[in-house]
Amino acid sequence: MARAAASVAGDDPPRKRRPLITGAKLVFWGFVGWFAVDATEYGTSDMLALRRRIRETNVAIDSLRRVADSLVLQKRDVMTNPAVQERIAREEFGMVKGEKELIYHVLRPDSAAVSPDSAARVPSP
Repeated sequence: MARAAASVAGDDPPRKRRPLITGAKLVFWGFVGWFAVDATEYGTSDMLALRRRIRETNVAIDSLRRVADSLVLQKRDVMTNPAVQERIAREEFGMVKGEKELIYHVLRPDSAAVSPDSAARVPSP
């Protein structure tokens, strides 16, 4: 009882309080938190990387759809539009319409077949 009376009177030195979270507990709970969020097989960083890849793939798909749509329109024009067919025949195959037209092929000076100051005239077939 004397001891209790002495501590009430203030003779004992005050006890040093321990901090609520020690360094070891902090490290432990930090590791547990990290493990819960990112250390599993399909962690948060994997999920974010997959979301980025999905966005990139969707952009590529949209681009390819636009290209495919334009190719479908070009195919339809080539198959059904006589003006487009004639343009392709003239530009790609050197064909002419009728007997009154002549095709002139102007070659560049670096061509080995023709001298720099002349141009070749090819009659239509």
